[in-house]
This record gives sequence, C-alpha cells and structure tokens, in this order.
Amino acid sequence: MTQELTGWNFDNSYARLPELFFSKVDPTPVHLPRLVVLNDRLAASLGLNPEALRSGDGAAMLAGNRIPAGAEPLAQAYAGHQFGHFTMLGDGRALLLGEQITPAGERFDIQLKGSGRTPYSRRGDGRAALGPMLREYIISEAMHALGIPTTRSLAVATTGESILRETELPGAVLTRVAASHLRVGTFQYVAKWGTVQDLRTLADYILQRHFPDFGPIGNRYLFLLQETVKRQAALIAQWQLVGFIHGVMNTDNMALSGETIDYGPCAFMDAYDPATVFSSIDTQGRYAYGNQPYIAAWNLARFAETLLPLLHDDEAQSITMAEDALSDFASLFQRNWLAGMRAKLGIFNEEREDESLIGDLLGMMQKYRADYTNTFLALTFDKMEDSDLSCAAEFASWHELWQARLSRQQESQASSHQLMLGSNPALIPRNHRVEEALEAAAERGDYSVMERLLHVLSNPYAHSPEQAEYSAPPAPSNRPYRTFCGT
Repeated sequence: MTQELTGWNFDNSYARLPELFFSKVDPTPVHLPRLVVLNDRLAASLGLNPEALRSGDGAAMLAGNRIPAGAEPLAQAYAGHQFGHFTMLGDGRALLLGEQITPAGERFDIQLKGSGRTPYSRRGDGRAALGPMLREYIISEAMHALGIPTTRSLAVATTGESILRETELPGAVLTRVAASHLRVGTFQYVAKWGTVQDLRTLADYILQRHFPDFGPIGNRYLFLLQETVKRQAALIAQWQLVGFIHGVMNTDNMALSGETIDYGPCAFMDAYDPATVFSSIDTQGRYAYGNQPYIAAWNLARFAETLLPLLHDDEAQSITMAEDALSDFASLFQRNWLAGMRAKLGIFNEEREDESLIGDLLGMMQKYRADYTNTFLALTFDKMEDSDLSCAAEFASWHELWQARLSRQQESQASSHQLMLGSNPALIPRNHRVEEALEAAAERGDYSVMERLLHVLSNPYAHSPEQAEYSAPPAPSNRPYRTFCGT
C-alpha cells in the first residue's frame, strides 16, 4: 500500500533525542490481524484515509505487522512513583510509531499499545487483552466528547492470538493518539539516570513542543513548571466536575501536555461519595475521587524536584522557586472547580457564599447517596421528583437559597438554563453500560452494543430522547463495582 493511500505523514522528533530516552524496537507480529473498531472522524482529522486503514494492509499496520513508511518505532523510557514507591518503568507493551503531522500542521504521537515486548517489559508479555483496549477506546472518546483533554483512540485490532491472564483472553492492539506521551515519569527517569544536560535537553524539547508561547525574557524552566501546574489544575477540576475517577494516578500517568492518559482501572462515579474507589488494587483509597486534587499536587512536587538543577544555580533558590510555583496549584484548582460548579448550577457571577451553597448540596448528595450526574440533571430540568434528594427535608431549604441566589444575578432564568444544559451532561459512560458493551464484543464478537453506546456518548450535552435510557444508574447491588489494570 502506498503512503499516498494511507495518508501517513510521519516526523520523528523524539527519535532525534539522545538514546538514553528510548529504545528502538519493532512491534512483534501477530498471527491474524483484524480491524474491529476504527475512529473514522479522528482518522480524517489526522489526514488518514479510513478506507485504506480498513484494508488488509491497513489492519496489518494497526496491529504492528507492517511498519508504515516514515515511522521509526521506539519504546520510551520513564520511571515513576507507583502508589508512592519509585521504580523504573518504561513502555513495556507500547511502541511510538512516530509523530503524525496533520493537514493543519499539528503534531500527534501515534502509539501501538499491546504490540509486544520491549526492553522495559520486565516480566510482562507486552500484549494486551481485547476488553481493556475497548474500554480505553470507549472512555477516552467519551472524555473527548465531554470536552476534557485526553489521549484519543484511533483503532482496535484483534491479533488472532490468546493472552494468558487469570484466564485465556483474546489479544488486541490499541492505536492511541496523543499530543505526546511525555510524563512526569519521563523527567524522573532522566533526573535519576541521566545528566543535567540530558535533563535540559528534555526540558527544552517539551517547551518547544507544548509550550511555544515562552518569550525571550525570563526563566524558561520556571515557566515550564508554572504552566504544567496550570494545566493540571484545570484538568483535575474537569475530572471532578464530571465524577471521573482515574484510578491509578501514578507519576508515570501524569502527561505533561495536560491530557488524561492511561485508562486502566478508571470509572465514573454513580452515587456521590468522595471516598469512591473502583480500582481493585487501591486498597487504601490513595486514588479515591476526593483525593485526586491532592495526588495531582503530590505528583507535581515530584516533577518540580526533577527541575531543581535547571531552575537556579543555587539549590536554596531553586527550592524556593519550585515551592512558590507549586503553591499556586490549590488556588488554581479551586478557581477552576468553583467556576465549573457555578456553571452546573446556572450561576454566572461570583458571591462569597457560593462555596457553602455548593458544599451543602454535595453534603446532602453524600448523605442520601444521590446520583452525582442525575442530581444536576434534575436541577437543570427542574424535575427534582426524579432525584434521590426529593424526600430530603433539608433540600427544600437549600433549593430556596439556590433560587434566591439565581435571582440576584442579571442573567435571565432562560440563560441559566442554557448554561446548565452545557455544563451538565445528559449521560456519562455508566460502568454497567461499559461492561455490557465489553462483554458483547469480547465474548460474543457483537460490536453493535458498543457502537450504540459510542453514538449516544458522542454528544453528551445534546440531551436527546435516545440518551435517556443510558442515563439510568445501575440496579442496586451488594457487590461494589471493581475495575482492574489492563495488563
């Protein structure tokens, strides 16, 4: 297949960095590659030809059996704190094919996940199961539709091979698209095993790639830290506003581009509870919903530590500069979160009492185990009879305070309603709906359930009739929902 047919247009700036940062390795061929999911719109935006990608040669590329012209496959090296413990990591089952330059001149990493062993695989087989790859496809595309910065999923190809986990599972390869795969852990790796010059090279690279607005005056590495703090404060606030729980916020899972990355044991909260944990391995609740802002700040502190040799020649000065930059995170997060919560309640301006108004609502939601998403929907459409709070005596008093708050702003009731419509999604990828789609696809080869789910998730603020059935929470169960790392 010619390059013109597929549309690949690779540049490989990361491959031109020092070899300390990566290992060049080709994907391991699979037995019988078959494309089962393709993101046509994303493909077109990247300058790729969906029809060509659906061909046999296209499937071979997306499964790792053929290397596209211009690609330079490599596995990136990184380290990270996993549940607070530092370790050497790296892309153990993923390969960066290269950086696709789009017709608009944008640059995106194209990565194959599940493409075989690399020097960083440790004891892993370098493969991935179909279910977890489809899960990442669904959740990452839902996050994109919600307007939250995220890596994207271009395709999933099955391999015709089984992989052994607790049982035999069908193997698959996910093609992931990202602004980059640079992580806090990338800097931790270079700071641990490289030189100060290596660290400067990496910092200059990420500044050029993700922070091109830096001017000729000032401390460029302090600017890098400050801008990273800003992006993460905005991102985590967006997670909180939709009830998203990442599940494994290790430092290697914090992308410096400000995108959500690595959808392993992630899920969306049903009943509101800050202590909600879905990950089967997070037994202490380190990465619970309510802890996510604090963990983000902790991860950023680890990033700041790696930059100390670059911030200033005097170590004490470097520490002071880093601490000042990090101290901004809490206020930036709070500002973003409050602005989002005001919008969810139809509030345009700011009053000092807003925070307590919001806190009282969340407190009632936690007390009565009210569904997070549907409570805000009930407020949006003034249908509190559908809410878990409808019988709560204190809710009537809160509702009066809220209505009085809305009456004190210049904007009309209709304007508030429109603001709420655009701030409260009609649905989220409910965990039971995701599992329903994965079971149909992975166990029965039926992708129609997943296709319908992706369709209704593609415009979560449409509030269309067809989305209603997907907004219902799961039936009561004595068994808590658990997710697992997609290894």
